Amino acid sequence: MTEELEAIESEATRAVNAAPSSEALEKLNIEYLGRNGRLTALLRGIGALPNDQKPLFGQALNAAKARLTDAVAVRTEALKGAERATREQDEAIDVTLPGRARPMGRLHPLSRTESDIKRVMIGLGFEFVDGLNIEGYSYNFDWLNFPPDHPAFDEQASFYVDDTHLLRTQTTAIQGHFFEAGRKPPFRVATIGRCYRYENMDATHSHTFHQVDGFSVAEGISLADLKGVLAEMMRGLFGPEVTVRFRPDFFPFVEPGVEVAVRWGDRWLELGGAGLIHPNILRRAGYDTERYTGFAFGLGVDRMPMRRYGIDDLREFLISDLRFLQQF
Repeated sequence: MTEELEAIESEATRAVNAAPSSEALEKLNIEYLGRNGRLTALLRGIGALPNDQKPLFGQALNAAKARLTDAVAVRTEALKGAERATREQDEAIDVTLPGRARPMGRLHPLSRTESDIKRVMIGLGFEFVDGLNIEGYSYNFDWLNFPPDHPAFDEQASFYVDDTHLLRTQTTAIQGHFFEAGRKPPFRVATIGRCYRYENMDATHSHTFHQVDGFSVAEGISLADLKGVLAEMMRGLFGPEVTVRFRPDFFPFVEPGVEVAVRWGDRWLELGGAGLIHPNILRRAGYDTERYTGFAFGLGVDRMPMRRYGIDDLREFLISDLRFLQQF
């Protein structure tokens, strides 16, 4: 057994000194010195030795294990030093290399469209304010002249939070907050953000969508002012050759009301509603309707990049597919 011990120790020492990595060294440590290692296994054969040889073999085995343990420790330090130096070299920065541009993301098509809308509307004299996603019932409906039997009041058409609050169904709800603040005309105000309606999703509709809302109150405002502002806004967003259509429509918060659409290929793309602010709203705000008039519009933001980039399904905006987003 002494010869076997010497052979195993010699083999193990050579393997340890030649170990190429810390991982390989750990495997050798387990193979020879582990609980079921080859040196440890020799302890089980001591019982077969004569009594006078047992102490001598035990001492020799312990000495061999100690020498091999020391060899493993020395090799471990050497490998760690080499690996540390390699890692530091890999992580080093060569300051003499030419600079490289940092990788940058890009704006989502909706974010880009919202930025363009703000740029155009600020150029037209609008100031932007923020609205609330969860709105009070009165601001979402009462302030906007909705009759009590209007279908929008139906719980099947809106997402109610409690008896008096819901997820806003249009950004026009900002009007009540602004008018209550007592701002005196003239002014042009706009807001942009998400709206929510209980609808099934298809290529041009969604339960969550974005709107830009603008309104103005001053002396002598007419439908011609509204049409001029919207036509200029559409030219700023879609180019000077865009065709804009206005046709009569009904909305509770304006009188008269119009539907706004732009030409998209061989068909019209409806963007939303507009009109002169209903006198009932102006009177509730405390404005003299004999002196002041105003216009308001609420347009769907999601449909604008569809027209601008030739996208035929607005659901593409919401699924975060990089194959789609990297095209912009």
